[in-house]
Amino acid sequence: MDKIASDVELQVQDDYVVIDNGLVQVTLSNPGGSVTRIQYNNVDNLLETHNEEENRGYWDLDWSKPEQLHDGIHDRISGTNFTVIMEDPDQVELSFVRYWDLSFGSKSVPLNIDVRFVMLHGIPGLYSYAIYEHLEGWPDFDLDQTRIVFKPSKDKFHYMAISDDRQRTMPMPEDRDTGQPLAYKEAVLLTNPINLDLKGEVDDKYQYSCENKDCKVHGWISNDSFTGFWTITPSNEFQSDGPFKQDLTSHVGPTTLAMFHSLHYSGEDVVLKFRDGEHWKKVFGPVFFYFNAVVDEDLENPYSTLWEDAKNQMMYEVQSWPYQFPNSEDYPHLEQRGTVTGRLFVQDRYISDDYISADSAYVGMALPGDAGSWQREGKGYQFWTKADASGCFSINNVREGNYSLYAYVPSFIGDYKYDVNITITPGCVIDVGDIVYEPPRNGPTFWEIGIADRSSAEFYIPDPSPNYINKLYLNQPNSVGMPSKSVHKFRQYGLWDRYTELYPDGDLLFVIDVSDYSNDWFYAHVTRKNDDNTYQPTTWQVLFELDNVDSDRGNYTLRLALASATVADLHVRVNDPETDPPLFRTGLIGKDNVIARHGIHGLYWLFNVNIPSNLLLEGFNTIYLTQSRGSSPFQGIMYDYIRLEGLPQN
Repeated sequence: MDKIASDVELQVQDDYVVIDNGLVQVTLSNPGGSVTRIQYNNVDNLLETHNEEENRGYWDLDWSKPEQLHDGIHDRISGTNFTVIMEDPDQVELSFVRYWDLSFGSKSVPLNIDVRFVMLHGIPGLYSYAIYEHLEGWPDFDLDQTRIVFKPSKDKFHYMAISDDRQRTMPMPEDRDTGQPLAYKEAVLLTNPINLDLKGEVDDKYQYSCENKDCKVHGWISNDSFTGFWTITPSNEFQSDGPFKQDLTSHVGPTTLAMFHSLHYSGEDVVLKFRDGEHWKKVFGPVFFYFNAVVDEDLENPYSTLWEDAKNQMMYEVQSWPYQFPNSEDYPHLEQRGTVTGRLFVQDRYISDDYISADSAYVGMALPGDAGSWQREGKGYQFWTKADASGCFSINNVREGNYSLYAYVPSFIGDYKYDVNITITPGCVIDVGDIVYEPPRNGPTFWEIGIADRSSAEFYIPDPSPNYINKLYLNQPNSVGMPSKSVHKFRQYGLWDRYTELYPDGDLLFVIDVSDYSNDWFYAHVTRKNDDNTYQPTTWQVLFELDNVDSDRGNYTLRLALASATVADLHVRVNDPETDPPLFRTGLIGKDNVIARHGIHGLYWLFNVNIPSNLLLEGFNTIYLTQSRGSSPFQGIMYDYIRLEGLPQN
């Protein structure tokens, strides 16, 4: 590359502004703030020049009025006021603001939005963040989604990388136009792709989704100039719904996204609802858009070289968090943040008389709420860490404010919440000491199915239909370069219909101490497809044996931990499949749409069912689990873990 790092320079014109640090030059519309041009590595524009200028790099959101029931309004954010926040040889920070006032009525989302862009000396990339504010007394509204979108040139960028084992040459957008639409608009069978190697594959942007905690870097590589275009998210503190929230990354377009809030894999439960004229302000970002290039094009694997460099830059950004460069009083720097430390134990006397170290527990701070409320919370900030083997944790860089302390411990059901809210002040270090989580438990375990990990990944995931595959998820190399079973097998299209093929004559029957949940428990409790392409509810049976039943001593307990639910209603019956009403029903739950969107979990649900001992028999018993809603292939639930507990013991 000919260019070398130089002072950051700013050029302001009537309808555009240019920032340049000698490595990369970025042009933005004035006063709108859309990124229209990125010059790097002797390429005149890395963005898609066939698009209108405002459709190349931009912030957007989807919102609705409360009475619209999420018939969303798409808003591509365009500023009306441009300001230079900072300009010196080391840094330029620009602000593009759109103000709202009462005269707008319901024609525009009632938010003041300040979109910022920052370029630093010596770094080939662009930072962006935004400050959203809803002032007291302004109209009510719902916020469904907000993000940053970049659209690299489709003629240049063909190779996409999300993780070490999820990268490939992607279809062209024209391939989707000529392909066969499948069960929903995002999924297309490629029938006549430009790259014939992709013929017969399914393309769906949801196949490339990722959990927040794992989505630190993703993007594209140009095949001709071997240039990388990367989205780097250095922190999850400003993203909604906790570390396990799944969202989109990069997909055919080419498109690369920085997602801050959405309903994906969660549904309406996570809509941000602003009522009664409440005041709200939140900073989204900064995130970093990084560009790199292969100096020696004769390198054996330029894709690997660029990907490894992008990961190294990601680690640098993560270690640099919180950034010191943003010039906004709404973004607190390191000295304005606090730390919370402690050690978490688990107490379950049916497992051990001693405290159990909360090994690898996820411990976090979020707005005050009930235990587990963090997975549906997006108005505030969240700060999470992973405890070590002894349960010790340190939650660093927490913004000033009032929080609850939450935790989830793998292998144990339920959610922990510390019994006192914690107030963070600048520079504070708060040690909560030894704290103890007592997970739900009434009696000893008679049997269990699955692993309490908030996912159905341990259950049987079928091979995809050969007519609907994504080759990326068929076989992947293991550490010695040989093909191995894909850990992303669940991302294949159409797995929901495999249930009917695998169980043509009756629904699933699982026999305790005989069946193996990794082979005999289908990963999703889905509907059955009829010959006329309609669908019907299904009933699964769990058969188990009890040696003794004390019919006068109270209730046994069935724990049902669900990893996902989509317009489902689960009924539980014991030893009589016709009992009406059922012993227990969840009622209508969930809109996370995980079955359709190739996920392995959505929102976590925990139900505790009391089974009167007089319903159980000495000898064989059957629990019937009926997912009673059956109008769609995508209605259903995913189980995380099921446990039958005996009567309490003194």
